[in-house]
Amino acid sequence: MRVSREKFAENREKILAVAGELFREKGFDGIGVADIMKAAGLTHGGFYGHFDSKDELACEASKALVARSLERWKEVAASSPDQPLEALLAHYLSHRNVVEHATGCVFAALTQEVSRHGPKMQSTFTGGLMGLVEVLEEIVPGETPEERRRKAFASLSAMVGAVILARAMDNPELSQEFLSATRQELSPPPGESNG
Repeated sequence: MRVSREKFAENREKILAVAGELFREKGFDGIGVADIMKAAGLTHGGFYGHFDSKDELACEASKALVARSLERWKEVAASSPDQPLEALLAHYLSHRNVVEHATGCVFAALTQEVSRHGPKMQSTFTGGLMGLVEVLEEIVPGETPEERRRKAFASLSAMVGAVILARAMDNPELSQEFLSATRQELSPPPGESNG
């Protein structure tokens, strides 16, 4: 039985969404194609009608996650025009982002694995990370574009690092301390916001 183009596209999007969640939860190598297809409610045999390989699926799912992450950061910053950096810090350095691996930050979940998955995957993550740097460059304090760029790189490093470290803790209070200390250090003093 042939599947309509609309249903085919719908199935592909479903596979990408499910794969994105499962990759963030279990890592690229922690889940197989059969389990991804089962979770999507589709047959294993149907996979190869959509993707040539699991690596292709991982790249496509990562592209979608990276794009969604960038859009979300822009939305959060725009939602608080008077304090965009503070809004972004509150959004990102949150308990939810630490405990919800399957729906949390793609960068905190998968960045450590990217270098083992080749240049195509690295290119996807490079583009995504640079997009986040650009968002931060617009909202961190600084006198010059160079100073804001440096602060944007440092802020992104601290933010993602704080979430990764908070996830590694078996103590909820210490986990929260990573988040709150990073948020406090990155928040500009009153009157210094660039946004």
